[in-house]
Amino acid sequence: MIPSPVRRLCAAALVLALCANDSPPTPADQFGDLFTAVQEQRIFGDGKTFVDASPTTAPAEIMRLFATQAPKSKSELRRFVLEHFTVPGVNDNAKVALRDHVRGLWPQLTRDDATSPEVGNSSLIRAMHPYVVPGGRFRESYYWDSYFTMLGLQADGRADLIESMLGNFTDLVVRFGHIPNGTRTYYVSRSQPPFFALMVDLSEQKDPAVRARRLAALRREHAYWMAGEACARKTRQPCERVVPMPDGSLLNRYWDDRDTPRDESFAEDRDTAAQAPARAPEAVYRDLRAGAESGWDFSSRWLADPQDLSTIRTTSIVPVDLNALLWGLETRIADGCRQVADTPCRIEFTRRADQRKASVDRHLWVSRESRYADWSLTDRKPTSVVSSATLFPLFVGMASSAQGKAVARTTRGELVAPGGLRTTGLRTGQQWDAPNGWAPLQWVAIDGLERYGQRELAQDIAKCWIRTVDVTYRENGKMLEKYDVEERLPGGGGEYPLQDGFGWTNGVTSAILERMPELDPH
Repeated sequence: MIPSPVRRLCAAALVLALCANDSPPTPADQFGDLFTAVQEQRIFGDGKTFVDASPTTAPAEIMRLFATQAPKSKSELRRFVLEHFTVPGVNDNAKVALRDHVRGLWPQLTRDDATSPEVGNSSLIRAMHPYVVPGGRFRESYYWDSYFTMLGLQADGRADLIESMLGNFTDLVVRFGHIPNGTRTYYVSRSQPPFFALMVDLSEQKDPAVRARRLAALRREHAYWMAGEACARKTRQPCERVVPMPDGSLLNRYWDDRDTPRDESFAEDRDTAAQAPARAPEAVYRDLRAGAESGWDFSSRWLADPQDLSTIRTTSIVPVDLNALLWGLETRIADGCRQVADTPCRIEFTRRADQRKASVDRHLWVSRESRYADWSLTDRKPTSVVSSATLFPLFVGMASSAQGKAVARTTRGELVAPGGLRTTGLRTGQQWDAPNGWAPLQWVAIDGLERYGQRELAQDIAKCWIRTVDVTYRENGKMLEKYDVEERLPGGGGEYPLQDGFGWTNGVTSAILERMPELDPH
């Protein structure tokens, strides 16, 4: 008989031997069809990359999601993997949380012309106070970008930079009568979507003298946009940025005071004009410049043929977003005048805002399609392009409750993509069309929909957008100018390479996570 201690040793040895033959499951064992698809489609150049990846949730749950979502394309499969695995050398380089990364970018993107070396004869329009640039090729202050940057600065407690940027914009209005597209001499002939009034809303400034100076600047900016008013009423033709509508009411369009190729896109503009021999080059140049003033440079919104940039006709379009923002400007001027007991001013701008809203409702609201549209002066009717601009009346509070609900239905049905809000539904190769999504348009939609009680839809858009930004950030450690919201990839198209930095993406990301902290991926 074998002594019991010996029997116990033998039993232990047998268990070890058996366990040694019970090998742990490999990635191929755990992930079956998913593993095969990733490796056969060569989602990663090196086959070892995926087998070294770490799942972020239980393998069984990942396989359940894989069966449910059934990614069809290579890009969809890659996106699925990056969402559910930490892949070495691909999406494992984000060492800090998204908001902390953004906070670290503000100092890198802040400029102070007062302390920088003086550069004689430069195109830069020097500012008196510090400001934040978008990043990349955009080395100067930009008008509408800055509002969305300020949202992030507000979320991150940087009221000092908000006030200094407001000081710079006020100075620009005093000097030029408007806020240029950007702080370069070649941008002075045009502005951008008028967000100055909304910037002032972010200010905590209480000094009556500063507030009075800003109110005066708002009135002067309004005068800039309405400079063609007398001419338009007299001739019943568009004059500068003012357009008479069929009923005699006045709305606005984008314009540029010059009709030459843009300095910053000189060769590109000449090439575009050469593609339209039947048009005067000056007309093409003006429409390209007006498209730049819109901020949507370029989009099918401005094109007679969505696939041909040379058919651009920006000055023949009455844009809904511009007129919504101008209504917002008029209502804020009226309120500012009420606060200082300037009754004639309050009455005038209340009347202007009421007339603009009535004209927008009459001409730009397409009830049967549940959307706001741009108006074609050529066709004398709303255009067929469904775009994110339809949400601007909600963003400024101009829409009725019924219109808000209707726009929400259209947004849900036609504009929401897996990675956020589509710019338009058309694929044209232009950067302000599908499949691209842009941070400012996400915020306009989120804020506008929440204002009209559509919080679930607003949260869905916010969640999709944050996931898109985070996936790309974890993969390359960057915040980008634009994103492909169909595939959750870096965006494309346009006249120049994709830029990183990026001011308004930083701002909107911080603002969303401040308002909806439950969406923070970290």
